[in-house]
Amino acid sequence: MVRVQSEQGERHLAVAGELWVLSVGPVAVDVYVGQQPISAMSRRVVRQSKFRHVFGQPVKADQMYEDIRVSKVTWDSSFCAVNPKFVAIIVESGGGGAFIVLPLSKTGRVDKNYPLVTGHTAPVLDIDWCPHNDNVIASASEDTTVMVWQVPDYVPVRNITDPVVTLEGHSKRVGIISWHPTARNVLLSAGCDNLVILWNVGTGEMLLALEDMHTDLIYNVGWNRNGSLLVTTCKDKKVRVIDPRKQQIVAERFAPHEGLRPVRAVFTREGHIFTTGFTRMSQRELGLWDPKNFEEPIALQEMDTSNGVLLPFYDSDSSIVYLCGKGDSSIRYFEITDEAPYVHYLNTYSSKEPQRGMGFMPKRGLDVSKCEIARFFKLHERKCEPIVMTVPRKSDLFQDDLYPDTPGPEPALEADEWLSGKDAEPILISLRDGYVPVKNRELKVVKKNILDNKPPPGPRRSQSTCDSDFSQSALEEVLEQIRVLKETVQAQEKRISDLENKLCQFTNGTD
Repeated sequence: MVRVQSEQGERHLAVAGELWVLSVGPVAVDVYVGQQPISAMSRRVVRQSKFRHVFGQPVKADQMYEDIRVSKVTWDSSFCAVNPKFVAIIVESGGGGAFIVLPLSKTGRVDKNYPLVTGHTAPVLDIDWCPHNDNVIASASEDTTVMVWQVPDYVPVRNITDPVVTLEGHSKRVGIISWHPTARNVLLSAGCDNLVILWNVGTGEMLLALEDMHTDLIYNVGWNRNGSLLVTTCKDKKVRVIDPRKQQIVAERFAPHEGLRPVRAVFTREGHIFTTGFTRMSQRELGLWDPKNFEEPIALQEMDTSNGVLLPFYDSDSSIVYLCGKGDSSIRYFEITDEAPYVHYLNTYSSKEPQRGMGFMPKRGLDVSKCEIARFFKLHERKCEPIVMTVPRKSDLFQDDLYPDTPGPEPALEADEWLSGKDAEPILISLRDGYVPVKNRELKVVKKNILDNKPPPGPRRSQSTCDSDFSQSALEEVLEQIRVLKETVQAQEKRISDLENKLCQFTNGTD
């Protein structure tokens, strides 16, 4: 129906085929569908969301990290890990595997002799910062081991070669590691032996081994918000939800995406599962699933025909998922809500150069004064480029709706409590006054003392004078001397680093 309002009065005309309106004088035309004006309907169609205008922009050239030889290993991990203190990047290295750790403030050209973290005998495939200690990072390698490292706040003078603990339990290369979100010192590793192992880093012991659950290569593993469940994707085309402590599969779905290429999955805050994969025609596709009813998707959307695996980065505070494809030059982002179509496209950040990998900053590392809701660290062939995602706001005040309380650096549980069946939500902190990283906290590993193990009963070989003289007390004395020497060297390294910084400041001041 069309309502025509003129100076001569109002006329209601039925619309059928062509419409001719003849009137004299000024005319206003309102088009109705039933009793509802179309203008009001169009206003309702535009979805209300505070994240509709999120935009991304790269930092200035002098705020990038230049001259870094990013690893060329063919493995679908992000190759980069960041926290409020450091950015770590897996790099090319001769004779083993290595990654570089830079303080966030150390932008610009990186010295070719800058110290690396080296210790693996084969390429590093994945790295992950501990969420409860900003100075502790874990690395997984083709050499079948996982190593945990303590990174000092000062810049070391030479390569870091001694891990705090080495975890050995896989028989093939280890491509995935992930820290528990709420329990202290619990680390997960997944290897090409189709095995998922949970470790207590504080004791260097294996807590659980999830065997006979995966029949093929594991593509990715993700924790839910409180760390009570895992979601895994596998080359056998199954997505599994696993209760690690009961060592049982709670739910599984065969082929959520029909294509043969790798699938990725992450838990959302509500306990749903967001997946990325490929259709049978090799189009990239995203899906949202309820593990309690895995047969039908909540949402399934086709995207494009690129062949790069989409890495999902999920922000539980805003319910935004960012999709970064390896080899793509864009980041797409979507908001997940409880309104149809459930996964709402927001925007795409595009650039000219493809990404080799991507780091994702935890919420507590963002600049809340600039309404920054995400920060990515995009890896190029020879540099790392931070990209800032911002919600445009006119006010300079703290935006409560953008920054709800977010998981802080304190663990909610000890490893033993979690293993015994206890669950706890993350301990949240407010970002109202910004987040100040805590000082270096040392990771202490208390292993069982092998010297306490008594020798097996039975005839012993005859001891030489040298063996008998080298008693347990002598061994402990040597170990103590080594420890003192290490502390002295570290103190000198810190002193040299501080003097270099002061010299730089002095030189810059005189310029």
